[in-house]
Amino acid sequence: MYMIDPSHPVHVYFVGIGGISMSGLAQILRSRGFAVSGSDRSASAITDALQADGIRVFIGQNADNITPDIDVAVFTAAIHPDNPEYTAIMEKGIPYLSRAELLGQIMRSFGNPVAVSGTHGKTTTTSMLSVILMEADMDPTLSVGGILPQIGGNCRAGHSDIFVAEACEYTNSFLSMFPRIGIILNIDMDHPDFFKDIDDIRRSFRRFAQLIPEDGALIIGSDIPDVDEITQGLPCRIITFGTASGSDYRLQDLQVNENGFPHCTVSSPGHPDEDLALSVPGFHNLSNAAAALAAADLLGVPRDAALRALRGFSGSERRFQIMGTRNGFTVVDDYAHHPAEIAATLRAAAQYPHKKLYCVFQSHTYSRTKALMDEFADALLATDVLILAPIYPARETDDLGISAQTLQKAVEDRGHQCLYFPTFEEIEKYILENCQKGDLLITMGAGDTVKIAQNLVSGAHEG
Repeated sequence: MYMIDPSHPVHVYFVGIGGISMSGLAQILRSRGFAVSGSDRSASAITDALQADGIRVFIGQNADNITPDIDVAVFTAAIHPDNPEYTAIMEKGIPYLSRAELLGQIMRSFGNPVAVSGTHGKTTTTSMLSVILMEADMDPTLSVGGILPQIGGNCRAGHSDIFVAEACEYTNSFLSMFPRIGIILNIDMDHPDFFKDIDDIRRSFRRFAQLIPEDGALIIGSDIPDVDEITQGLPCRIITFGTASGSDYRLQDLQVNENGFPHCTVSSPGHPDEDLALSVPGFHNLSNAAAALAAADLLGVPRDAALRALRGFSGSERRFQIMGTRNGFTVVDDYAHHPAEIAATLRAAAQYPHKKLYCVFQSHTYSRTKALMDEFADALLATDVLILAPIYPARETDDLGISAQTLQKAVEDRGHQCLYFPTFEEIEKYILENCQKGDLLITMGAGDTVKIAQNLVSGAHEG
């Protein structure tokens, strides 16, 4: 495998540089003196920002983009052998790395690397820890899987020995990392196009935990079923968080205030019965905050700075993001695309002031929708008005014989009304004709339903 040497910068070419993680890694390398360029299939706000930062970005992926001065190429899992740049790189014998391998190598060059894993909550927890570290003037390097307003993007190049990054389990990417502090938030079945079953995904998280060295620490959710199977025999320190009795960071007396924001009592080593309050909705975010708090303690952040940062944390983009209002109803966008995430988001919505809850859901990938059909249908029942958009296929081309109307029938079979519209324009028209002052609308999914929210709050498609 090609090895990146931070003391000897080279020219790194990113195939798919517009991806949220790829763009962050590109910016981190550029801050360290590397020559960075890359390509993406289409222009976006991310590619625009990269170009504004002086990084050369080709829009469109062509063999001609692969020049002899490239020392190493980086691919995402979405790049296939029929990609013309992939073919050119192979033909020219240019060394290459996967995105995960590059992330691992960057991580290895820091003294205090933190990897945040879990089926859900990675971006929020990474963002929380990032804000804590900046509040404490720890000058971290950050790679976040979403846009964090406090850093004006998804990455930050710091000058300390602290590096915080998300650790994604898909295709076992997180097994290429070298964390000294690892976080496992939760473990649920997901990515059925890669993992066979829940036991398969649990084995991967166990292997991730085994990456942590003896002088490191694993921070893990105590509410994970059979959590001891993940932690048994590990040489590193084990720190637990959650509502379970005996948790090192135990959450108790969970409540919401008049604004729908959660707070609770957290007890941790040396800090019994402290108030933990957030400015983002959802009890699940108290759990995310506890994990971030545990990591902050390990990194030496003063407790008052950590709690202050968490109180002021306003979220990252597409995580219960309040987009604005239209005709007196509130529009929220959320990235939830797994049944457990949907359930958590809708529980948060129930606590948020509103009259009627409208939800526009766009399922993400055919394989996930088919494998978790019943779980999706059950989770989506916690809505007053449910509207489905066509499934977002992402990397998939085989629809496996299902569609959004298959999910619609599963919801209706449970006695809950469910609407389906084949276009965003029809969905927006329905919303404008039916949503009333005081209602709450959530556009939800990992696809592009955010466009509906953006159109509504911008006043597009007046109705």
